[in-house]
Amino acid sequence: MTHALAQKLDSYEALSDQDRWALDGLVLRTRQVGAHVDLIREGEAPENVHLILDGFACRYKVLPNGQRQIMAYFVPGDFCDLNVFILDEMDHNIGTISPCRVVDIPRRSIDEITARYPNITKAFWWCALVDEAVLREWLVNIGGRPPNQRIAHLLCELHTRLEAVGCVTDNSFSFPFTQIDLADTMGLSNVHVNRTIRELKALGLITLKQRTLTILDVDRIKAYCHFTPNYLHLRNTRWGDRRSVSWINREQ
Repeated sequence: MTHALAQKLDSYEALSDQDRWALDGLVLRTRQVGAHVDLIREGEAPENVHLILDGFACRYKVLPNGQRQIMAYFVPGDFCDLNVFILDEMDHNIGTISPCRVVDIPRRSIDEITARYPNITKAFWWCALVDEAVLREWLVNIGGRPPNQRIAHLLCELHTRLEAVGCVTDNSFSFPFTQIDLADTMGLSNVHVNRTIRELKALGLITLKQRTLTILDVDRIKAYCHFTPNYLHLRNTRWGDRRSVSWINREQ
């Protein structure tokens, strides 16, 4: 069985057949959740780790005036706060953006798999560290980039993350996000988001049709927003070196 979680973790740490078998055991029980549904809300006590296998979700907070701030997007293969069960109560909300296939993983299962499978434990560490790196980049995005580059950078990030889990075809991927979602993510008005999307289309960088976004020139849009994917750490160079040595040994 191949699923988004195994594909993602294999980018961080080389997984054995036993590791993959153990991961398959985590995702046996899935549930379908509709769009715009909260998986858990601020103030609730977390009991499970939520894993997104299909669809898109987000981490967000709502201010007293009703304004929403989205602080993270979750794509297939992403945990929604891997260590969330350590908290007494949630300090933010996690909700779906599109229909999602979700796994609710008990703390006991996380403890058991990390105790028995060191490669999976290391890959889980990578997940947590990359989540922090993405948050840092989002802070830079909002505070340091002009709006047009801000949105282009987000599109490049989504393309890179989705490609890593096999969800991109010919530089096209599902894009269920509304202008309101993007505005609440980027700290912009709906009007500004609309204007920026039209600008990116006019520059020949993207198309957006029927909730599918296509990047027409990956190199050019990356240059346009100065996108460097190093913060996503999707290619563990140490893993790459080990794999190269492994293949050399096999050939000998």
